[in-house]
Amino acid sequence: MNAGAIRAKNRTATWITEALQPPAVVSVQLLFSPLTQAGFPGTMAYGALAALFVCVIPLLLLLVLVKLGKVTDHHVSDRKQRAPVLLMALASIVAGLLVLNAAGAPQSVVAMVLAVVGGVVVLAGVSPFWKISGHAAAISSSAVIAVLMLGAAWLPLLLLIPAVGWSRVVLRAHTVAQVVAGSLFGGVVMAGIWWVLQGWMVP
Repeated sequence: MNAGAIRAKNRTATWITEALQPPAVVSVQLLFSPLTQAGFPGTMAYGALAALFVCVIPLLLLLVLVKLGKVTDHHVSDRKQRAPVLLMALASIVAGLLVLNAAGAPQSVVAMVLAVVGGVVVLAGVSPFWKISGHAAAISSSAVIAVLMLGAAWLPLLLLIPAVGWSRVVLRAHTVAQVVAGSLFGGVVMAGIWWVLQGWMVP
């Protein structure tokens, strides 16, 4: 492969990685979480509130840590730094759950946030030992949940999973095994948590 092709490949991988990074993907997922309950699209405000605590605040704090030199980059490439960052995010998410409860948020939004909590807890536990792909986990859980919510017509969203996995491997951010593990974790475990919770919580 010539130098031009390699540069084009890396640019494409970088674009996919940035456009479909976890905060962006999960924010969209949360915005549309009340889709199947009465009151949508007005209830998207609750999804936006959830996204503030689950994605926006942790991302802003992370960017501050990067600016201060405490963390290598906004993707937290150094796995040793991941657990503290994820625990920081978990604290913000728990605060968000309290606010959502006080605001009377739809149960579908709360179920989605709790599924994210399950993912964050596991990733925080695994990260000190192995750099499982958070990008792969986020896109696979979001894509699978979207298909479960909206039906088979949305199956093409699943193509985003290998696309994101490819981008992470090309950029040498993860091995193939780490991407596969992240994809299975997000698509099976996190989506499974959501499936159980929404069946239990949402009428």
